[in-house]
Amino acid sequence: MHLGNARTALLAWLDARARGGAFVMRVEDLDRARVVAGAEAQVLDDLRWLGLDWDEGPNEGPSEGPSEGPNEGPNEGPNEGPGGAGDFAPYRQSERTALYDAAVARLLATGRAFPCACSRADVARAASAPHAEDDEGPRYAGTCHGLPAAEIAARAAAQGRAPAIRFLGRSEPVAFVDELRGPVAADPAGVDDFVLRRADGTAAYQLAVVVDDAAMGITRVVRGDDLLRSTPRQLALHRALGFAPPAFAHVPLVLAPGGERLAKRTRPTSLADLRARGVAPEVVVGALAASAGLCAEGARWLPRDLCASFVLARVDPRAAVVDPSGW
Repeated sequence: MHLGNARTALLAWLDARARGGAFVMRVEDLDRARVVAGAEAQVLDDLRWLGLDWDEGPNEGPSEGPSEGPNEGPNEGPNEGPGGAGDFAPYRQSERTALYDAAVARLLATGRAFPCACSRADVARAASAPHAEDDEGPRYAGTCHGLPAAEIAARAAAQGRAPAIRFLGRSEPVAFVDELRGPVAADPAGVDDFVLRRADGTAAYQLAVVVDDAAMGITRVVRGDDLLRSTPRQLALHRALGFAPPAFAHVPLVLAPGGERLAKRTRPTSLADLRARGVAPEVVVGALAASAGLCAEGARWLPRDLCASFVLARVDPRAAVVDPSGW
């Protein structure tokens, strides 16, 4: 967990606590190939060290098997059981596959999803607008939409895999009001046909968070503004599934001293690094709060001491540079 992760978690926690809401800890671990042993426990321990707690979330160890859905399976009560503490366990996405598959089935049945045999390379070759690209790659050109399912299955099988499932976005323009940034205009190109379930059967991020937010009764999402472009997709998906979407607030990112975005590949300073150096959590929280415009530089705070005065609108909307080298 680097300082950017930590600041977003801090702001989300402060927003929930200042409003008297519940703070939910959900482990988004769908990309199993990239899951590092012990990483979940380290992240949760780092957050506790920072002074953040949660009302609902996973237990210390993974559950013994997938749950059939919220409030189902072996849980013995609302605050215990192998899936986690809370009414809507399990809180690890890797244990919620049945919910995602059910949502895909609903979307296929209503014509808002379709199978697709295209690989990422196929999509890149077919893209007619190279500039229309984001973290998920170039915009899908609709190659498989409307083709017979048998033909799509045969094409995918020829490449040694099953078809993926895509959302039928219909190029719907989706505008929304961000709780921090204000009105966000719709992309003129509208919502694309993004992936809901990958060829290996794993639910995509866009689907999983929508299904989980609805199932867990999430009413407010505070997250980094690198996910701002995902919001129209998620709002369209909420509507297609008949869910009431949460409110969204996108907070600015933390930048490295050189101005670049923090990312695992650049190995930014982590909370574990700071803890190993003996840096106190009050120093970290104070620096993160100051970078968001919530207190003076050099102040030492614990999260609970910032709650009484916290208002999301006070957060500086600009990206902030945080340099831990002198701590």
